[in-house]
Formats: sequence, C-alpha cells, structure tokens
Amino acid sequence: MLNEPIYAPVVLISNTTPMTVAAYGGRAKCAQRLIRLDMPVPTTVALAFTVVHDIATGGSIDLSSVLQHFEEHPLISVRPSSASPDWGGPGAILNIGMNDKKFSVLSKKIGEVAAATLYLRFVNSYATHVARLDPDAFEDLEKPLVADVKAALVTYEEEADEPFPQDVDVQLAHVLRSMARAWEGTSARLLRQSKGAPADAGLGLVVQEMAIGVGNGECGSGVIQFASSETGLPEIHGRYLRQSQGREALDRQGGSLYLTSDPRGASLEDTCPEVFAQLLAHSVLARQRLREEMQIEFTIENGELTILDAVRIQRSSRAAVRVAVALADDKVISREEALMRVEPKALSELLHRQVAPNALRKIMSKGIPASPGAATGKIVFTASDAQACAARDEAAVLVRRETGPEDIRGMHAAVAVVTERGGVTSHAAVIGRGLGLPCVVGASDMSIDAQGAVIIGRGQQILREGDIITIDGTSGEILVGHVETVEAGLDSSVKTLLGWADDVRDIGIRANADTPRDAQTAKNFMADGIGLCRSEHMFFEADRLTVMREMIFAETVEDRAASLERLLPMQKADFTELFQIMEGRPVCIRLLDPPLHEFLPADRSGLRDLAEALSLPLSKVTERVGQLSEYNPMLGLRGVRLGITVPEIYDMQARAIFEAAIDSGVDAAPEIMIPLVSACREVELVKSRLDATAAAVRMERGQDFNYSLGVMVETPRAALRAGEIAAHSQFLSFGTNDLTQMTYGLSRDDAGRFMSSYVQQAVYEEDPFHRLDTDGVGELLILGAQRGRVARPGIVLSICGEHGGDPEAISFVRRCGFTYVSCSPFRVPVARLAAAQCAIADILNS
Repeated sequence: MLNEPIYAPVVLISNTTPMTVAAYGGRAKCAQRLIRLDMPVPTTVALAFTVVHDIATGGSIDLSSVLQHFEEHPLISVRPSSASPDWGGPGAILNIGMNDKKFSVLSKKIGEVAAATLYLRFVNSYATHVARLDPDAFEDLEKPLVADVKAALVTYEEEADEPFPQDVDVQLAHVLRSMARAWEGTSARLLRQSKGAPADAGLGLVVQEMAIGVGNGECGSGVIQFASSETGLPEIHGRYLRQSQGREALDRQGGSLYLTSDPRGASLEDTCPEVFAQLLAHSVLARQRLREEMQIEFTIENGELTILDAVRIQRSSRAAVRVAVALADDKVISREEALMRVEPKALSELLHRQVAPNALRKIMSKGIPASPGAATGKIVFTASDAQACAARDEAAVLVRRETGPEDIRGMHAAVAVVTERGGVTSHAAVIGRGLGLPCVVGASDMSIDAQGAVIIGRGQQILREGDIITIDGTSGEILVGHVETVEAGLDSSVKTLLGWADDVRDIGIRANADTPRDAQTAKNFMADGIGLCRSEHMFFEADRLTVMREMIFAETVEDRAASLERLLPMQKADFTELFQIMEGRPVCIRLLDPPLHEFLPADRSGLRDLAEALSLPLSKVTERVGQLSEYNPMLGLRGVRLGITVPEIYDMQARAIFEAAIDSGVDAAPEIMIPLVSACREVELVKSRLDATAAAVRMERGQDFNYSLGVMVETPRAALRAGEIAAHSQFLSFGTNDLTQMTYGLSRDDAGRFMSSYVQQAVYEEDPFHRLDTDGVGELLILGAQRGRVARPGIVLSICGEHGGDPEAISFVRRCGFTYVSCSPFRVPVARLAAAQCAIADILNS
C-alpha cells in the first residue's frame, strides 16, 4: 500500500520513536511505554521483524547501527520481542560484552567474585545457546573465582576448537543470528502455531544496556506483580534475589527475600523501603496507563532501581475474568473491552473441575475431548455397574466401546464417560455435554475387552475393572490413578461479566434440555429458554421404558393406545415441571425422533429380561426385535416418518404438552418441533393432527392456550425446500448435527476413526462435527434461511446442534440473521460471552 509506513530496521527506543507491535514486537513497544511513563529504563534498541528475518536467512546487519547507542565497551543483553508473549521465543542472553578486558575493569569496580559471576554466566550461556556446545561441559558456580573463569574459557576452546570471542561485535553478531535462527526453526514454528500464532509470525529483538544486579551495596533482581495469577485478586506476588540477574529469582530455589514485610524473614520492603515504594508507584501507574495488570522485572544496583521489562501477568481462567472485571470497575478499561479480553473457552473451564496445572500425568490413552472437566473413579464397563457404584456412593467411570440410549441411566450415575469410538457429536459426547459430565470419545489408541473386563492402553498398559483412572475431558487424556484436580467455581466476577454480555449481545441463547434437571441448569446459567427438548430421553427411565416397550410390541391399535395412555401422565408430568422451571420462557419440544429399535435391548440377556417383563416367549421377542431392525436405522423409520406411520405416538405427546401447558400455572406457550422433515406434505399431515388434538384439549379443559409449530431442518432437502415448509411453520431450527452428517455422507459415530488423518492432510480444515462447515453446511443454512423468510418474513430461525455453543458458529449464524442458538446447558455461559463479542466486534469494525 502506498501509505503504509516504513519502519527503520534498527531504532533507539525513545518517547517519540515511530514503532508498533506489528513491526518490532510487544516487548519493544512496552519498553517505549515504560519510557513514556518516566520509569528508569536503561538504554534500549529495537530490531524490526524484517531485519531479524534477514539475519535468520543469512543476511547481515551493520552492528554499528546498534552499538552506536551504547558506551564504548558496553555490557548488553538481547531479548526476544514477538507480537504476543504467549508465542514464546528464544531465551534472553545477558552480559554480552564480557571479555578479559571488561572482567579486569569490573573486578576493580565491583569485586572479583561479582565480575567472575558475570563473565562465567555469559561464557556458559553463549556456549550453550549460541555455540550449541554440550551444556554438561559447563558448570554454574554460586561464587566463582578467576580460576573458574579461566577453566571455563579453556573448556570452551577445547569444545569449540576456537577461543572464546573477545570482540563485542562478534559476540553480538553471533547472538543475534542464533536467536533469529532459533525462532525460524521448524519446532519453534510448530510450537507457536499451536498457541495461535500465524505461520509467518515475525520476531523482533531488543538490545538493552545491562543493569548488573551484582556487586557492592544492595544488588539483585526480581519480579513483582500486584494481582494473583491464580485468582486475580489484588495481592503482591513475586521474588527478589540478591546478587542475581534477569529472572534468576524465579529460577533459583531458596535464598530469595520476601517482597513485603513478613515475620518469617527479611523482605525487600524492610531492606529497601524507598525502592519498594518506587515499585508500588510504578505498578499503579503501569496499571492505569498500560491498562493491564503487569508483572514488572527489575534490577537493583547499589540501591538504585532499574525497570527492565513489564509483561501481562500470567493468569488462570478465573484470574482472567477477575482482572478484566476489576479493570472495568475501576474505569481503567470499558466494559466492552473487558468482555473482549476474556476467551469464551475460559468460562468453560470455570464451569467444571479441572486437572491441576502442575499435576503429574501418566497418560494411558488420548481421545477427542468431547465434554470438558475432570473426574476420578473406578473403571466399570456397564451402565448397571455404574448405577450400582452410585448406590454405594462410589465414583465410577463408565468405559464403553460406544454408548447408546440404554446407557443413559449409567451415564447419569457415572462421574465420567470414555468411549473407544465416536466423535464430538456421538451419543456419548452429546449426552455428556448435556449432563456436564467429563467425556472423552474416540480413544482409538486403547482397546476395550468388556468380556475380560480389561482396557489395554498405550505401551500395552493393562487396567482392569475397579482400577482407578482420571478423565480429563478438556484435553482428551485418560490418566492412570488419582490425579490432583482444582474445583470449578462461578464467582461474582463471572456473573458480572455475563451480565454485561447480556446487555450487549443481540442474538438469543437457549439451551438443549431434555429433563427437568437439565432445565434447572439452563435456568441457573440464565438461558433465554429451551431451544431443544429431546422428548425421547424421558422414556428411558426404568418405569417408562417397560411401558414404551409394551407399546412397541402392541399388535393392535387398541393395545398401542392402552400403552400410550399409561405414558401420557408420565410425559405430562415432565412437561409440566419443565414449564414451571422455565417460568414462561420459551420451551421448544421435539417430538419423538429415534427409531423404535433404540428402545429395545440388543444382547441376549436384555432380550431375556424383556421377554420376562412382557410375559412373552423369548422367541417372539427376538422375532419382533428382528422385524424392527433396519440396515441403516438413522435414515430409516424415525422422526416424522414414525409420526406419520404410527400417528398415535405424536397424538399422545401433543396432548401431554397441551395439558401440561394448562396445568403448569405459568404463561406457557410451548413450541412443538417436527424432526427429520424432508417434504412439505409431512408437515401438513402432522400439523392437522396436532391442531385437532389442541382443539380437543381446549374443548375438554375449557381453557385456551397458544402453541407454535416448527420444523427441525436436518436434511439437505428440507433446507432447499424451506420456502414450502415455512408456509406451514412458525420457526425453522437447523439441527446441524444431522445436517452435517447428511451433507457430508459421514456417520458422526464412526468419523472419529479417520477424521484426524483427514484434518492432518488438509482434506478438511477441521472436523465438521466440531466446527461448523460454513462453506458447505453453511450454504444450506443461508439458502434455507433466505427461502424461509421469503415465504414467511417473520419466521424464527435458529440452530440447535452442538455447533450452537461454538463461538465461530454463533458469529456465522448471527451474520445470517438467525434469531437464537441453542446449545448444551453448560455451554450457555460460553455462548452468551461469544455472542456479545460478535456484537462488539461489529461495532469496532463499522
């Protein structure tokens, strides 16, 4: 671009030096800000990204452009300066310029031991990080003498086949080249890319006059911060170590002083009250003017304070929220900026217990992190065993090859779930997220022998039923034994932040809630309503499952009606409680969706129990189950197809919903959703029966009520024919789980077996069940929304798949003008924050 500024390759940092983070990196820009605040910062020179890249690729630099800003025989350091401190970089090199002559001068000025310390540290650092010699050949000594320095120089010459360089120009040139090449190495690039850096992220270098930190009088180095990295609370943390340099106070065990007055020992506050007061003043100023909680790196030389650097404090998720809210409360930043500073995933971590950051991990297997959180328990292989453990108040981890509807009660009883197969939208993953249960799926590097009650993990590790494991659903790791965890907690700062988010966001956030317990969780997390209640999950309780099976086995319409009559009060009770919990907020109930075979047992033992419960011969039960089996049940007799061929089921559910709306005592206006629609005529047929049922209930009860009817758009054809369907629907809710499955022709339960290979080879940018495919599936959403709006301009649009809680998906559907998203209850806070950030980003970019 013609007007794009050109930055000098090497600059002396001053108040007025033209510089940006994008050109010189964050450390260089921060040094300028500290200088502008009149802090005692030593002479500092910055090298731009462009010149560092040139050095890495074999180019050279005019070292006089750097050294001209320092005294004739300088003592300097070089530190990395990337655009983000999270991206890492090569370690700092201190004491460049130490040589025999400088050693002689400093020995007279600060003493032989102090001078020897500086020289030996530089020789060791240069040998290890610049010359790449064996670190074991060089030894760090606490109080070195002249003889120790001479020995190190001899060792260097023997190892490098050349004498240690005495010219500062040579030393600096080699240091700059080493650090530049280290940044551009393959391992370093992959590491920073894993932390979010672009592949071509640049590195700047900062050359700074040394503040020695060793010698006569009070000398040392340290770091100080005024908020806890763990909690974010206003507390003084850090360390100060006498006769030290750089960040040595953090690295060396023992010997450091307390920062504040402490009865247990000497402190910086007591020893150097003036210096401590200066640090306090600098911290307050930095917080106010840099608009951040900073960790200040400082050196004291003969009682004089020097500020070397300041970086954002490292922070846990809890601390990130607290710091952002505190800065906004103190009017240092705006509420909108506070919202933008917190990663949505940080809230997810706060909602669940997590493995402690420094916990020892012995990994048995690694799979797909399907539901965050951590839990420890004994291995069980069946749902019934998980329930038995819960009855004995024992924590159990349910380990299955894959889960199905018959495992739901066991999942409720377990503290975590692991499956060998499956992906992020598999049965275990969806139910786990809904329950807030740590879950790892697709752990394909382990094998399960349920008959032998053993798991074989990495390195042929064998674990048996009853052994203790810990599940980290956040990272996808399955760990051996008890592992230290930290408690979850939504404190007042989180609630404050989310309150601000609700003031800003312009898209609704509902929850997928199948039971009253789920609804209460959704309400606690301030969901705007329920966007998806999968009514079939209410049938899997033991007392209901038997009646449901009786209905399935009924041979006449009358027998089926009798079974449904028994199910009616059960469904009505659930819906009544659901409406009462939500207190007038919208509740969208999906009519029965899965094929009937899912309610039937699959093994011989289950069939025998069913035959006994129904008083039928085992042969007849087996025959009937066989009749209901399908080659591809997920594309067979399910959803609206079931409602049309066995209409009594939807009639019963509709009556239960309508009567519950009347009996709930709240202003309930239920939304009824028809699943798996692909043709307009399907909607017409179901709508006519629902309207008839509604009229009958109004007549019988003598009370009026309102309800709305909509369609769950899960098939590509429904999206393409949305205009016709919308003529009979008040809302369209796109079920992106099945829509993705059908668009790609992928089984969401089996895709995990090869998906990582596809992503690694760039066939797909990301697992489409994990991140919404905005190009393919997204185009169907856009077409469906546009055609639906043409037929019914005021139609309500939403997504209710697992993508509903993903910030990128929220951003996409918001741009498409959708009304709301619906996600698992435990993802509601994440979605609220993400929606607010989308709205703020639009304002900032407008």
